[in-house]
Amino acid sequence: MSSVRLENINKKFDDFLAVKDLSIHVKDGEFFSLLGPSGCGKTTTLRMIAGFETPSSGRILFEQRDVSHLRTQDRNVGMVFQNYALFPHMTVNGNVAFGLNARKVEKKDCVRRVKDALALVGLNGLGDRLVSALSGGQQQRVALARALVIEPDILLLDEPLSNLDAKLRVETREHIRSLQQRLGITTFYVTHDQDEALSQSDRLAVLIDGECAQIGTPFEVYHTPLNKNVMDFLGRAHFIAATLESAPNDRLAVRLSNSWIQTVDPHIPDMKVGSEVVCAFRPHEVEISGEETDDMPRARILDIIYTGAQEEIILQHNNHKFSAVRYCNNGINIYRKDQVVSFKIRSGAARIFPGD
Repeated sequence: MSSVRLENINKKFDDFLAVKDLSIHVKDGEFFSLLGPSGCGKTTTLRMIAGFETPSSGRILFEQRDVSHLRTQDRNVGMVFQNYALFPHMTVNGNVAFGLNARKVEKKDCVRRVKDALALVGLNGLGDRLVSALSGGQQQRVALARALVIEPDILLLDEPLSNLDAKLRVETREHIRSLQQRLGITTFYVTHDQDEALSQSDRLAVLIDGECAQIGTPFEVYHTPLNKNVMDFLGRAHFIAATLESAPNDRLAVRLSNSWIQTVDPHIPDMKVGSEVVCAFRPHEVEISGEETDDMPRARILDIIYTGAQEEIILQHNNHKFSAVRYCNNGINIYRKDQVVSFKIRSGAARIFPGD
């Protein structure tokens, strides 16, 4: 196994800078996700770790060894590609053994290791089948077995679940995480799916426009985003223009309308009273009530969207449109379209960022 350190990595394609001054330290045995929208540089970063691309500047270290310019075959990494990159004319055994054959592993040892790798991913007895006869989920596991059979120091996964249906994605990501914990292998996982990153990672990096916007545990990044872009990408959020006002006991309050003043805690430095800011909150942090109270603003229900266990209630307050998400209680809908309700943001849930 191995720790990985990226030091001031830049990657340029002609005049386009795909990765900008990226520095990350991933500990031995850590499950680390690279999360971000399409075109943010996450797959390019993974390919540099694998050796398929060379950094334009900066260093990649496995433990203390500089591998920045080593060939892929000299790095001992296993990689699962987004499209799996399996050979359809070959059997499962042939696909899994491909890397071992390239390393000239003795046949007897190769047979044993292929069998063990297939057992590890739950594909016992399928070695003689053509991969083209397998389901998408089984093909994904063949690709994972092929990456693991070479006993890599580092496992690299590039959007490995994107070709699976929703239910199978959940099952497979749980299997991958369980397997990674059992093996204790250092793992990089590239995804644009926040649920995958949050549910599996020890830590994650949010990449936006080739730059690292934030690194932290899933809890840290979700609940304390460093900027508006991170909060916007990682989960649903509403952003409403506001004015910063003072409040008692060293707290801050923002005014979103004449009747809506939102307390924000803790104090955020470098923002002066009267500054134009953005107040941010998530739909599940909005609480509503059919009772009218003096200390809560009012909003009209524009629509109610039923999603099974939950319902999303679309609200309008003055010119501000946002939503509240609540669990359905025994299938009883206590709210209706055009109803006027009181609302509030849960204490400590609202965040503020500099105004645009």
